[in-house]
Amino acid sequence: MTLVKTVLDGLDFTTADAATPFHIAIGPVGVTVLCAGGLRDELMAYFAEALVDTLAPELAHQTVHLLPDQGLNWEPDWTQWAREGGKTGRKDAVFDLEGARLVLKVRSGVTFLQSPDHAIAFGPLQDNVSTVINFINTQVLNICQRDGWQLCHAAAVTGLGRGLAIAGLSGGGKSTSILRMMDIEGMRFVSNDRVLVTAGAEPRALGIPKHPRINPGTILGNPRLRDMIAPARRAELEAMPVADLWALEEKHDLFIGEVYGPDRVQYAAPLTDFWVLNWSHEADTTVAVTEVDLSARPALLSAIMKSPGPFYQHPDGRFEPNGASPDPAPYLDALQDVRVCEVSGRIDFDALAGIGQQLFAGSL
Repeated sequence: MTLVKTVLDGLDFTTADAATPFHIAIGPVGVTVLCAGGLRDELMAYFAEALVDTLAPELAHQTVHLLPDQGLNWEPDWTQWAREGGKTGRKDAVFDLEGARLVLKVRSGVTFLQSPDHAIAFGPLQDNVSTVINFINTQVLNICQRDGWQLCHAAAVTGLGRGLAIAGLSGGGKSTSILRMMDIEGMRFVSNDRVLVTAGAEPRALGIPKHPRINPGTILGNPRLRDMIAPARRAELEAMPVADLWALEEKHDLFIGEVYGPDRVQYAAPLTDFWVLNWSHEADTTVAVTEVDLSARPALLSAIMKSPGPFYQHPDGRFEPNGASPDPAPYLDALQDVRVCEVSGRIDFDALAGIGQQLFAGSL
């Protein structure tokens, strides 16, 4: 008996298989989710913009089983997954099986079985809905990456025939910047933190159904969002030094439809422009958006590239190795026909929003 079969035999799929499935479609990918009870209702509400009644037969497909409150009946010899630079603490652990991988979320105890044939989450799922959402979205990322798309740590919007992705180091303001672009008439939201890109006659971008989780600095810097924070807490935050407010991690969920109205989400989009934020509060020059040769600016490219992580299985069956770094060459190929610009100078979201208006008006 293989270890994969041992895992499967120890899980009860009866309730999930008896539930009415729901389906999401993102670009070339369809995902079917089998889950029962309140968790199913919560997930369907979250994925509302991506829900479809049936999946077109031409879509690449993965089925996800969600099994709350179940667990392994044996303890694997887990290996800690190395985190990306600048991040500390234990987050993921892995245990490789024959053609599959177990992934454990160390803090929550949620466990996953991942392979092309199996996408199963089990454990305290109801208490970790965000983790479940990420796992469902990971199936979209995995399928697209196996088909040659490159994963970017970026946010994106589209409209008026253009598509703009914005990357930057964590806390650099990509969410704030992209939400300011959403105030431009005709804009639609593509993604907040993960963007897939692919080369071709017309380069394309693909987002995933993940609503922005934003910090107070983003909220206070946008009049449309200020009511997301109660007045008393808002006053406390506004009294903080700018640098402290900028660094504060206090996440709030922003649902695009509730703030910007219906039909403001579009996951598949053209990609014409890519901005990399390389600005600071301490700079003494005004904001500048300058076209760059990405092949000559490896530091900017590093802000764009994103490791596929422990869930990714390559087309040849290999899982992503622990500690591996992305290969720059496919990114340079995917972005060769995209205008890439560096955003430098002093952080000024009002000024950047004005430059964005010029871009989408066709005057930049």
